[in-house]
Amino acid sequence: MQSPGYPRGTEGWDAFQWDRREDCEVRQILDRIADKWSLLVIALLDGAPMRFTELQRAVDGISQRMLTVTLRNLERDGLVHREVYAVIPPRVEYSLTSVGRGLHATVQSLVTWTEENTEYIVRARNEYDRREDGAAAR
Repeated sequence: MQSPGYPRGTEGWDAFQWDRREDCEVRQILDRIADKWSLLVIALLDGAPMRFTELQRAVDGISQRMLTVTLRNLERDGLVHREVYAVIPPRVEYSLTSVGRGLHATVQSLVTWTEENTEYIVRARNEYDRREDGAAAR
């Protein structure tokens, strides 16, 4: 199935076809899941449901406001489920939806690829930097 923004009647696939349009939903979703905090929250929730304070303690450097915004956005996108328990004091837990778990599995593949290729990438960076430093010195 093609995405709603897929350019009908064109041959092949243009990797940047969605990137030129600010109102493209694919771009908006990718921006959301690739932000600074979302992937960390998704990774933490993959293990088990967590309360807000547990998440805040687990995500180093996140403010209360930013965690609130991140969780609301992930909930709005259907990646996180917010469960409110009618007890005193009220208890709220966050968990991944099935779509959120699918995203985590996909991202985990990217993390695995990164771990497998880290040494290669570090060597390539070092070689590039040496070449650039040598060219700048001439």
